[in-house]
Amino acid sequence: MPSDLRSYRLYVAGKDLEGDGWVYTVSGRSLLEDVFTSVTLKRTLEKDPESDAAHHPYVVGRCAIASDHSLDLASEAAAAAAPGWAALPLERRMRLGHRFREELQRRREEFVDMLIAEAHPAKLARWEYSSLLQIFSEESLGWYGEQMHTEFRHGARRLLVRRQPDGVVAFNPPQNAPLPSAALGVLCLMSGNAVIMRAPRSIALSTMWLMRDVVAPILDELGAPPGTLNALCANPKQTMDRWIADPLIDDIFYIGGSQEGLRLERTCVENGKKAILELAGNDLVVVWSDADVPKAVEAITEAFYGSGQICMVPNGVLVHPAVADELLAELREQVKRIRPGFPEEEDVLLSPVRRSERFFRLLGQALDQGGTLVTGGRRTEVDGTPSDTGVFLQPTVVRVDGLARAREFDIVREETFFPLIPVVVAEPASDEELLARFVDFTNANPYGLRNSLWARSEEVVDTFVRQVGNGGLLKINDSHMGCVPYLPTHGGTGLTGGAFGEANYPMLKTSHLQGVSIAEGVSPYEAVFGA
Repeated sequence: MPSDLRSYRLYVAGKDLEGDGWVYTVSGRSLLEDVFTSVTLKRTLEKDPESDAAHHPYVVGRCAIASDHSLDLASEAAAAAAPGWAALPLERRMRLGHRFREELQRRREEFVDMLIAEAHPAKLARWEYSSLLQIFSEESLGWYGEQMHTEFRHGARRLLVRRQPDGVVAFNPPQNAPLPSAALGVLCLMSGNAVIMRAPRSIALSTMWLMRDVVAPILDELGAPPGTLNALCANPKQTMDRWIADPLIDDIFYIGGSQEGLRLERTCVENGKKAILELAGNDLVVVWSDADVPKAVEAITEAFYGSGQICMVPNGVLVHPAVADELLAELREQVKRIRPGFPEEEDVLLSPVRRSERFFRLLGQALDQGGTLVTGGRRTEVDGTPSDTGVFLQPTVVRVDGLARAREFDIVREETFFPLIPVVVAEPASDEELLARFVDFTNANPYGLRNSLWARSEEVVDTFVRQVGNGGLLKINDSHMGCVPYLPTHGGTGLTGGAFGEANYPMLKTSHLQGVSIAEGVSPYEAVFGA
């Protein structure tokens, strides 16, 4: 094996263990440059790890594969470590968040390079990095700590309202963004839980790097028991079935599709486990008649970042008829800066879309139903040349006229996960009637991750803030996908978060409230009857 090839064994109970074979990561650039060679290299090495193919510049790393036995060892190690880690003072566990941020800052280039290797455009990789800095900012960490423990004095009593860790959290990050998603596991650790992290088998390298090289040494530094963190690459169904049946697992933190996630939620409840769900989003941007249209369109074009394969980007637009034509003209201009390219190139914002059949089905259906193609609609090569065989898709905008039948369109009703966004132009009506209909349309979305509003009117803004209950986050006159301190980055209602969905603060979701009364000199009889 080349000395510069990253290689990660299973990490269980503080030790690196052998697995049942390896999965290999090839660079994101190689998949655009020579996909046949890249796939051949992976298959060759998985059959023969000693092959000279390991020396090929396209090969960047490998991760060991877990067996059922390894999964069981990880559960046992986590269950054994959880009480000791939870017993450490909250202040020490909170130190994990501060140290994690420091390590992210120190290893910024390494973090970005890991994402580029997994085909994330460099510009988006830096956004993912900056988002984690907000999640682990001093302001956010301070707020998390306040929620975990509050004290009051009431007469002769000292009263505590605190959150206690659930125990063992099994964490399943998604394939499209495993590294930044896996970082949320640090917050579960800070609550006092032990964590088992499953690195996705198809794209395991960055998750194993983060857990093994960044998080594990900090836990050792803080005196966490071995087994507080376990990280392994494993088959998703094999792992999920094992976790559901395992009495040592308390919570399953699942990031994935709505259909699979909601099915998991039901199974978890039946097995006495807490399911924490981060599922699909179908986010809406609402543009009122007095909006700053160019800036609103800037937010709308976030729909195309990463080719729409990011759950927190906009998925639809609802626009006031008075500014619809202006908005669509501005959108046609601004999409010109959304370009494909190799992931390490500056200003590339589109990612390859390997399976685009559903994109063309959705687009064709929308046009057949009366939608109008505003821009895009074709495949493109890495240099932006339209092509029937390109692996990129053009940023695509479809105009849909009328609120009344908008959700008859699949591109409006469902998350598409493509660079495809419908702009729904409402029927003319009085502003009072339109405002009520806009609020109702937003609240009726069966998904509920994020919503955005662009408006200057204080009345319109106030109405949305008071009346829009759908979603885990509401952004007003701001980037739709941008992250800020204090507010959640994830979480939502309906098909996004399941029956218990809400804004997702992982420290809080993987813990439970407990009240404590510490009295001195109190008569129990008087406490009951004297009150």
